[in-house]
Amino acid sequence: MGKIIRDSFRSKADSIVILTRGGDSISGNIQYAHWDGKSLGSWVSVLEGADILINLVGKNVNCRYTEKNRSEILKSRLDATRVLGKAMERIENAPSLWIQCSSATIYRDSYDKLMDEKTGECGNGFSEQVCLQWEGMFNRQLLPATRKVALRIGFVLGTSDSALPRLINLARIGFGGRQGSGQQYVSWIHEGDVIKIIDWIMANPEVSGVLNAVAPQPPSNNHFMQTLRQALKVPFGLPMPTWLLSIGAWIIGTETELILKSRKVYPQRLLDKGFVFEFPDLKSALVDLCQPEARKS
Repeated sequence: MGKIIRDSFRSKADSIVILTRGGDSISGNIQYAHWDGKSLGSWVSVLEGADILINLVGKNVNCRYTEKNRSEILKSRLDATRVLGKAMERIENAPSLWIQCSSATIYRDSYDKLMDEKTGECGNGFSEQVCLQWEGMFNRQLLPATRKVALRIGFVLGTSDSALPRLINLARIGFGGRQGSGQQYVSWIHEGDVIKIIDWIMANPEVSGVLNAVAPQPPSNNHFMQTLRQALKVPFGLPMPTWLLSIGAWIIGTETELILKSRKVYPQRLLDKGFVFEFPDLKSALVDLCQPEARKS
C-alpha cells in the first residue's frame, strides 16, 4: 500500500516525506527520512506543517506465528503509533489529519453476521487482539488539533506486491479452485478505492473515527476464485483442501488463517456518508486488474 499511496500522491502533492529504515535521500518531490520506527529523532521535524500523516507501519503478517514473530508483529505496530503521537506533540504545526491503517481482521470469524463499524464483533484470536491493541494505542494519542481516522482495510486487490498476483499464478497453472471449504467470506477492496477513500477523507473534514475500508459485497472464497478464473479466462480450477493448504503454508512460511478465516465485513459508515466505490463488485475489480486491455478500452 505504501507504494500505491506514494505513486498516487506524487502528482498531487508539493512534497511527500516517507519515513524509512534506509538512509536520508531526496528524489524529485519525495524525501526519504531515516527512522527506526520506535525512537524520536531528527525525522520529527519533517512532520512540521504537513497536511496529512498516513501510518502503515507494522511487520508483515505473512509469516509463521512463532513467539518471536508474534512479538514483532505487535511491537512494531504499537511502537510506531506511540512514537508518531509523541512526535506530533512536540511540533507546533502538526498534521491536521492522521490516517491510521488498521485491518478488517479485527472482527471475529463470521459466516453469518455482516460486521459493520457499530455492531461488528471483535474476535479473541491473535490477529484480532493485535488490531485491538493497535487501535487502542492510536486512540490514546490525544491530539486535539488533529483529526484521526482508523481504516480497517480488507484484502487489497492490486497488480504488484500483493496476494492477488500469487492467486493469479495458482489459477493459471490449474489450482484456481476453492480453498478449504470455500465457504469462508472474503472482504476485499480494489487498490484504487483505497486511494479514493483517502482522497475522500481529506475532502470531508467531518469524517473521523473508524471506517471499514472494504467493498460492499463480500463473496465466499469459492465465488471469489470462480470470478478470478472467469476474469483470467481459465476454464477450471482444482480445489485446495485444508490439509494441502497447511502443508503449503508451512513450506512457504505463512499461516492458513490468511486464507481460511471468514471475513464478512461491511463499509456501513462509508456508504452512509455518501462514499461511492469505483469497484463495488468483484467482477469489475478483477476484470480491471486481470484484463488491462479491457481497462484501456
